[in-house]
Amino acid sequence: MITPQERAERASSAMWNGDQASQWLGMTLDQISPGTATTSMIVKGHHLNGHKICHGGFIFTLADSAFAFACNSHNQMAVAQHNTISFIAPGKLGEKLVARAVETNKTGRNGIYDVTVTGDNGRVIAEFRGCSRVISGTHFDENEG
Repeated sequence: MITPQERAERASSAMWNGDQASQWLGMTLDQISPGTATTSMIVKGHHLNGHKICHGGFIFTLADSAFAFACNSHNQMAVAQHNTISFIAPGKLGEKLVARAVETNKTGRNGIYDVTVTGDNGRVIAEFRGCSRVISGTHFDENEG
């Protein structure tokens, strides 16, 4: 029988292999467990906006990717219903941004996940809340090898 941790690892591996967007932006998937995930990226020149700080869309995408891995960690296909983000502080060139998603509620097909994005020295960059909805399908067949 597969453990919840093995399920999360196998589901995230299947997702990561197809996630060209996160990889193209320079993200890494640093941690996965049932209902949680951590992604990170280094802010590079192509992430900067006209204010010379990390564009909010990239910070949102980093948080959204952590959310996606967390809500799909149960090997059920899950998509976003809606997400919100509050930007607290700017991400700076060369800074490593880390997004940690935590499942706060999972009832039936619905889930709620909080994601905190931090920068250097644990400085809070943004707070994100994502609501998920399970759809049909799985990331891998749990009855195979």
